[in-house]
Amino acid sequence: MFQRQIATASVAAIVVGGAVLGAGPAHAGPGKITDVTVMSFNIHYGADGENLFDLDRTASVIEDSGAEIIGLQEVDNHWGARSDFIDEAEWLADRLDMHVVYGANLDEPPLPGDVDNRQYGNAILSEYPIISSENHLLTNIEYEERPTEQRGLLEAVVNVRGNHIAFHSTHLDFQREEQRALQVQEIIDITGTSKRPTVIVGDLNATPDAPELQPLFSVFTDTFAALGQNDDYTFGPDLEGLPGSGSVENPSLRIDYILTARGVTATSANVIQTTASDHLPIVAELSITKTPNGKVK
Repeated sequence: MFQRQIATASVAAIVVGGAVLGAGPAHAGPGKITDVTVMSFNIHYGADGENLFDLDRTASVIEDSGAEIIGLQEVDNHWGARSDFIDEAEWLADRLDMHVVYGANLDEPPLPGDVDNRQYGNAILSEYPIISSENHLLTNIEYEERPTEQRGLLEAVVNVRGNHIAFHSTHLDFQREEQRALQVQEIIDITGTSKRPTVIVGDLNATPDAPELQPLFSVFTDTFAALGQNDDYTFGPDLEGLPGSGSVENPSLRIDYILTARGVTATSANVIQTTASDHLPIVAELSITKTPNGKVK
């Protein structure tokens, strides 16, 4: 099944090996319900909280979850020795027998003696065909001190048994509320151009009560909040003055999300307990109302 796409900034990647993905038959008529399991997972480039790299461990967490569409953050592509210079999105897709699209938010020249650019960004894995994809680079405010890292919104249209859904993976700035507020508004603007059933997953680096996230929650439903699970924490921050003291074994913040809109509702959600990353992955069971494919952008 493995098919790979690379979504570059503002360029749609649709064709793989000369064939358009997602051309399979439609199975659900308009108005009918499609059920699908989705995941958000900041994989910390395949390393645990102590920076021990093991991408097969990451793959096993995804595999055991039963998730069918997965949004990943902090994914390396030939980045460096920390991840063995692996194209992690391709490796995971091959290991899990899934379709994949990758969005590079950092794109650096190769190291001396290498030929591949060093990239870092988001990815989407899917058991279902990916019809099209696009990586939207989000605007960075230029700060003289502690400059922000380039972030993006990776978008894919996925054919889930005949139901075409817009699925997104994103990772917001971790340093400043002002920067996240700008990124949130851009995400609202980008996703607002589509009428398809829509899902956004990702590490938003802010808790549900953060002011900068409220405009997003006015458009999208926070699945864990809707299900009364606001205390399902995903991240353990370092204690003040004690670098490295945070742990997913004792999380105290909910900063990873599955957001839905336009006929998508969550019937259940849970946090997966694992030490494979410095974030805990989250999974939700979604029911999606079928829209008339080909007429909805």
